[in-house]
Amino acid sequence: METHQHRCGKWLLRLMTPLWQLFLVLLMAFSVDGQIRYSIPEEMKKGSLIGNVAQDLGLDLSRLRSGRARIVSGESNQYTELKADKGILVVNEKIDREQLCGEVTPCSFSFEVILENPIELHRVTVEILDVNDHAPTFKNKAINLEISESATIGSHFDLESAYDPDAGIYSLQNYVLSPNDHFALKQYSNADGVKFPVMILQKSLDRELNAHVSLKLIAVDGGTPQRSGTVNIEINVLDFNDNPPKFSQLVYKAVVVENAPIGTYITTVNASDADSGSDGLVTYSFSNVKRNFAFKIDSMSGRITVVDSIDYEKDKKYELRVIAKDQGSLTDATKVTIDVLDANDNSPVISIMSFSNTVSEDAPPGTTVGVFNVKDADSDRNGEIKCSIESNFPFKIQSSLTDYYNLLLDASLDRETTPEYNITITAMDHGSPSLSSSAVLYLKVSDVNDNPPIFENPNYSAVIIENNNPGGSVFSMSASDSDWNQNAKISYFLEDTVVSGSPVSSYVSINSESGVIQAVRTFDYEQIKQLVFTVRAQDGGSPPLSSNVTVKILIQDQNDNPPQVLYPVQTGGSMVAEMVPRSADVGYLVTKVVAVDVDSGQNAWLSYKLQKATDRALFEVGLQNGEVRTIRQVTDKDAVKQRLTVIVEDNGQPSRSATVIVNVAVADSFPEVLSEFSEFPHDKEYNDNLTFYLVLALAVVSFLFITCLVVIISVKIYRWRQSRILYHSSLPVIPYYPPRYSDTLGTGTLPHVYNYEVCRTTDSRRSDIKYDRGGSQNVLIMDPSSTGTIQRIQSEKNILDEPDSPVEVMPFFSLESSVYGSLDLIKMIRMMRSVIARFWLNHVGVAKRRISVPRHIHTFGSNSHMDHPIGSKLDMYDLCSPLKSPTGLKYNLVHCAP
Repeated sequence: METHQHRCGKWLLRLMTPLWQLFLVLLMAFSVDGQIRYSIPEEMKKGSLIGNVAQDLGLDLSRLRSGRARIVSGESNQYTELKADKGILVVNEKIDREQLCGEVTPCSFSFEVILENPIELHRVTVEILDVNDHAPTFKNKAINLEISESATIGSHFDLESAYDPDAGIYSLQNYVLSPNDHFALKQYSNADGVKFPVMILQKSLDRELNAHVSLKLIAVDGGTPQRSGTVNIEINVLDFNDNPPKFSQLVYKAVVVENAPIGTYITTVNASDADSGSDGLVTYSFSNVKRNFAFKIDSMSGRITVVDSIDYEKDKKYELRVIAKDQGSLTDATKVTIDVLDANDNSPVISIMSFSNTVSEDAPPGTTVGVFNVKDADSDRNGEIKCSIESNFPFKIQSSLTDYYNLLLDASLDRETTPEYNITITAMDHGSPSLSSSAVLYLKVSDVNDNPPIFENPNYSAVIIENNNPGGSVFSMSASDSDWNQNAKISYFLEDTVVSGSPVSSYVSINSESGVIQAVRTFDYEQIKQLVFTVRAQDGGSPPLSSNVTVKILIQDQNDNPPQVLYPVQTGGSMVAEMVPRSADVGYLVTKVVAVDVDSGQNAWLSYKLQKATDRALFEVGLQNGEVRTIRQVTDKDAVKQRLTVIVEDNGQPSRSATVIVNVAVADSFPEVLSEFSEFPHDKEYNDNLTFYLVLALAVVSFLFITCLVVIISVKIYRWRQSRILYHSSLPVIPYYPPRYSDTLGTGTLPHVYNYEVCRTTDSRRSDIKYDRGGSQNVLIMDPSSTGTIQRIQSEKNILDEPDSPVEVMPFFSLESSVYGSLDLIKMIRMMRSVIARFWLNHVGVAKRRISVPRHIHTFGSNSHMDHPIGSKLDMYDLCSPLKSPTGLKYNLVHCAP
């Protein structure tokens, strides 16, 4: 058996690579309603490709990354891994189909791919295809049989079955018996597909000829290459035994509850043998025993009991084959079917697949807060789950996929009322007794700016005393916002309001953070009595919310104004007197002092008192009304001129006062009054002030006039001195132009180093040489727009008649010359002749002389200064003879306008 199995293993290794390639080529994936299914062979290496999840689900790779795609499963073993960056599903660990599913076919496992923002669930099912990785095996290394030589032809001998954990075509397919003369092999199958061999006697045995027969039983699967297992059959031929055992039932049925304790009785099988003695003794055994078999049978009594744990979730039904054998090795077989009853022994398991611990308070009802999975390994009602949460919470549970539930928002949230929730999810099955489990989720409600600031008072009022100090605090206001963090940060602003023609910000300001209102200026009650404006409180949300409140500030009067006397009128240059006839009686109303106080309230209450008087016994003043009356009879002895000083005082604290002088004339006629009051001294203060201002104005005007005159004279002298300095200067002209000259032709036209420059004065009224307009009409003309001279002599009249012409008349030129370098003087002179016609040379080396002619060329040299009239004959040798080594001439043409 060992050798044959090893040989089959070699065949399997040779063909394994093509077989796996075939499975990978035939790999299938299909997607229906967000569910995809893959089929892969077992025993694939870690990292092997299962399928492209992104492509099969129609998702972009960016969606997988942004949604944090991941695999969620209730299993402890993670057989697969999702590569979210590539969108592919790969093997995470090697999968053994037999370990994963046992004999269950087809073998598959499922999991969910979950994505967030928004939450998506996609179910993925991976079917594990069987690979022929197991060979059939027998429980025992040898089968020992004792068969009587009297056994009849056709007798059946049940043999031990082989076990192959593979499924499908890779499971046990056939039995082969080694060639012999006495026995043939037949194969039968149970209802569950398990095959078992039966050996049939075809030729009678003769103990005297052959007392021992050795055979081989080979179990073969359907793989390519095939795997096989072998067991030896050792047969001892006995003397006569002609009756085999017979079971009382073809099929025995029993029921066992899962988790039944060890030793629990299942059933008893019974077989009888008609032989007597030792030939009628029957023993019982199982023929198809698996690993970790949960039952045992008593070989003598046929009693079947539990020897291992029974789990309904693993095996829901057992089919056992029991063999009864007598001492003559005659056998019979029966089937025992054991149904396992489910017990509610598994509590629901809650797995949180996705949960955001923060939800915005403005999230609409129906928003998914979390996704969780609940599984119960029990079946029927024991596996039916009901999920619930507290009834007073604004959430609900909704079933999505199988065993998956969504936690949804069922009502609007208000963070200001309930900022957080501890949600307890309870999962309960319908078993008896019921089992349950729970999970607690902590959910925090994030703030939304949905509450405007609220002031403590509906309106505010304050009082401030006038003449206050600018910058002082008037009062403070505050508002509250039930939102959180930045949404609750309040800033205060003044609304644009006009008060007495000025913006309110020119009166008060408000601290944007503290809400303290401060006075910007000093208030005057007499100008403004109150301020009414609006303050806006705004939070820091986006968009911000705000609320307004009206603020009223009353200006409280202060006694800062003295009384003002309206009558009698006090003038500086005239005298007003009240006349009292000498016949006036006691209480005669002389006059009434009228005064007002712009303050208000108590500060404006006035009282009148007589401070001084020529005769205090003659007059009195009413305390409240200011009436001046006589208090006795006027007599002839009373003086005509009476002077009363009345003080008017307000009722403020401290009080302010004003005085008024009342002149009273005690006389019966007006001429008498004039003669007396003409001697009153007049107030000279007004006239003295007027005289002072007149003298001051006269002094200022005189100073400004003299200053202007000095400046004008200085400017004239400066200009005259500048012109004289230019006229008498014996220094050579350097190529620098004063600011009053403008360069009209700065681009040189002479070849090589020859060059000339022209400048003109812009405001000069003089010339070094007088210009005679009655002289020759030939002039030198310059074109300002060109780069050289215009070699043309035109009529001065024609030129002057064209004011817009680009050609200018240059009445006088100054030629600056110096000797330098080596140059072609003849060529230079010829060019000069084309520009200025002809000029005359008197002498080189003498002092500069002036010749009054209509047109001149005036030259300044470093050693010579020459004046040349235009039109004179130019002699080259005369020009150069005074020079010892004439090597060059540099000149500048300077135009001086008249």
